This record gives sequence, C-alpha cells and structure tokens, in this order.
Amino acid sequence: MRIAALAFSGGLDTTYCAVFLREQGYAVHAVAVDTGGFDDDERRLIAQRAEAAKAAAFRLIDARAELFDRTLKHLLFANALRGDVYPLCVSAERLVQAKCVAEYGRSVGAAALVHGSTGAGNDQVRFDLAFRVLAPGVEVVTPIRAQALSREAEMKYLADRGVSIPPKTGVYSVNRGLWGATIGGGETHKSDGVLPESAYVLTALAADRPAGPEEVVIDFERGVPTAFGDAGGGGVERLTPVALVERLNTRAGRRGIGRGMHVGDTILGIKGRVAFEAPAATVLIAAHRELEKLVLSKQQQFWKRALGDVYGANVHEARFFDPVMRDLETFLESSQRRVTGRVTVRLEDRIATVLGATSPHSLMNSDKAKYGEGSKLWTGEEAAAFCKIYGVADGLQRTGE
Repeated sequence: MRIAALAFSGGLDTTYCAVFLREQGYAVHAVAVDTGGFDDDERRLIAQRAEAAKAAAFRLIDARAELFDRTLKHLLFANALRGDVYPLCVSAERLVQAKCVAEYGRSVGAAALVHGSTGAGNDQVRFDLAFRVLAPGVEVVTPIRAQALSREAEMKYLADRGVSIPPKTGVYSVNRGLWGATIGGGETHKSDGVLPESAYVLTALAADRPAGPEEVVIDFERGVPTAFGDAGGGGVERLTPVALVERLNTRAGRRGIGRGMHVGDTILGIKGRVAFEAPAATVLIAAHRELEKLVLSKQQQFWKRALGDVYGANVHEARFFDPVMRDLETFLESSQRRVTGRVTVRLEDRIATVLGATSPHSLMNSDKAKYGEGSKLWTGEEAAAFCKIYGVADGLQRTGE
C-alpha cells in the first residue's frame, strides 16, 4: 500500500483529505506540525480527528524551536515588516510546516505528499515549492485544490462515512502561531473594512486591559532575545527564545499591543488584505531595531534594511529555498555580532514604546562628544572648516544654475 504524508491540522479540509486518500488506497500518515498556538485541548482534538479519519499513523511534531532558529531569528535580525507593518506571521510557519512534512514523508518512504490548501491563496505555493525542493520525485497531491469542493460538499462526504466535523462557529478564518495570528473575514475583503473587537484572539479586549503602563526589559545577545523581566527590579529571567516569545505574547497581548491591518501583493499577483495580531513580534522588532541604532554603523543599518527587506519578501513569496537566502542569512548573522545589550520598553494600551537601550558595544560616547553641546574630538575651528568644505559642492552647483 502506498504511503501519503498529509500536512494535517484536524480541520475540515485536511480531514477530508485523509478520508478521501484512504479510499483511494493510500495509507495516510497524518502529520501535525506545532509552530505555536496549540494548547493541550487542540492537540488532543487533532489526534482524535486523525483517529476518526482512520489515518494509518498520526505524528505530532513540535517545531517551535526550529521555526525560531530557521526563520524567525533571521526575520528579527532583518526587522522584517511586510509593507512596514506586518511581521510575516504565517509565511514563515508554513515553510517550516511543509519542511517537516516533507522530511517525515521521505523518512517513511511516502509516495505522495499532501496538503489541504485551496487554489486561491499563498499557502498552496509555499507547500508545493517546499515539497518539490525537499522531496524531488515524490508526487504532490492536493485534493481540495483539484476538486474545488464546497465546504458543504466536504462535510456531507465525511458525514456519509461517519465522520462529523462541526461547522465553523465563527465568521473569521484564524491562523495562530508563535509569531502571531492572522484573521480573515468579510471586513478584510474590502479595502476599508474594520474588524470588530470580538474578532481578535491574541490581544485583550479594551475592557479587559489593565490600567496604567508597565515597563519591561529585554536582553539580546548577538541579536537573539535571551532574557526578559520587569524594569522595576522584579528580576530578569533567562529564557529560550521560544519561551520568551510566548511570555511576551501574553504580557503585550493583554494590553492589546500588536494589532494591525495589512494590504499588499500576493504571490498570485492580486491584492490581498489581512488583519493580524503580533504582540511579541511587534515589541521585539521595535526593541531590536533601537539596539541596532546604538551599535551599528550608518552603512550597516542602510544595507541591512535593504537586504533585510529582500529577505522578508522572499520568505513571504515562498523563495526561502533559493540559495541567495543562505547568502542573506550569512550577512544578517554577521551584522548581529555587536547587537548585544538591554532594551527597556513601556507597555500600555495598544502602544509599546522603547524607552532606551544600553550595550557594551555602544557607539554613543558622551565622554567624547555630546550632540548639540560640545566635543573633545574636534575644536570649534575644525568644526567650522568641516561645515565650509561640506557645503562646497552644493555651492558650486547653485552657482552653475
């Protein structure tokens, strides 16, 4: 019997895929990849759905650490924000999920790799490319895309075979993971739609947020967040990056920080719009960027932003496996050699404000020079000479007009 490795979420589409492929003669291995957002109840539900679909095997892979080490770390190094607002919550996760499924499929000799994406979105491209790159020669099977069934038709098909999937109770499609959540619905299909408070899942409602601000500190070592705590002397705890992100999602999320709307170009070439919540990513990128301003040169910051934008775009557009991405990662990692220090951030209602940063590698030396006041590095006459020379070119061009 041929083996099919299925990227399995336990939802309607992937449960349909599991049952349909079993009836086509496949031994279905349902592979759920946890990239954040799973609680114990959801893990149990996914396993139960795999059992109900009579999958030949079920495998749950915890890929949160791999997600951070392989993609999120470099997105943080890049301060990557799609359209200057969106922290790329879903795209990085899909690449790691697809990678895990492909590697699992190869390990069990799968004849087919399967995902439940439709033909309308970016995820189909991410899964397809990862499968073809990491498991060349293995067939890629996509029942939902190929058959273009309605949700009602899928539910009837499953019900006829004794598998019940409750209809969605909400009107929004939510993808939740370590780096944040995306939310799609009627409002996101319009360019000016506004999501109601009730649609958000990671950030607290206005009535539930604590009063007054709080200040926290985040320690970075070579660009990686390594410790987190209260700025008021409550102690700073060293944490793994995954644990730190999860804790910061909770702390910043309870104040409504990290909400946004993003409109941009999809891989398919059309415009798309999505709501997102990214409490930890929003705070970490702001803190990391401020620390970089303190320790990196002007040219480092310029080129890192330019190449970081390229890196983020390629992650979003499923070009993660292009060799240029390894070149960009090498550059980004090198740029972080001196990005070590502590950043203080104030958290309040919907706002994260970076208050300041310190670093043993700081390029700001008030003993030598104070901006706007004076310097021990040059005299007043030398400063006047610099100003005169600095304006020569502009003066000559003005004269020649």
